[in-house]
Amino acid sequence: METNLMIRLGDFGGVAVLGLAAIGSAWGAGVAGMAAIGAWKRCYMQGKAAPFLIVGFVGAPLTQTIYAFILLKMKLTAVPTTPENFMVKFAMGVVGGIAIGLSALYQGKGAACACDAFGESGKGFAQNFVVLGMTETVAIFVLAFSMMVPL
Repeated sequence: METNLMIRLGDFGGVAVLGLAAIGSAWGAGVAGMAAIGAWKRCYMQGKAAPFLIVGFVGAPLTQTIYAFILLKMKLTAVPTTPENFMVKFAMGVVGGIAIGLSALYQGKGAACACDAFGESGKGFAQNFVVLGMTETVAIFVLAFSMMVPL
């Protein structure tokens, strides 16, 4: 394979990790946001105050994009791409981006359930965030373990 193509493929890993994680974050926050709007509507229809704390659930999936950016800056662009490391950088970016993005997507789905439950009962805010934190741990593991991979 041509050296220039190898370098471009390795550099694509950095683009992939950020793009795929951002897609997951947007999707997760969108799903949670729709549930938040529905929960607030039900509160208004029942004459209850709409809890602003629900916004925290909606924003939870956004942190995965930050983890991807850290991986991009601290690992994928910190080491020059060479014919020897291009496949590791490519795979780390694509597979890491998918894993981080899926973490964000499923955190958003969990956050949607949390919006519904908290909007209805006004209880369980901390417990809901604990569960969302467990989902986020997948993205943190991907970041941490990727940082240990030698390039």
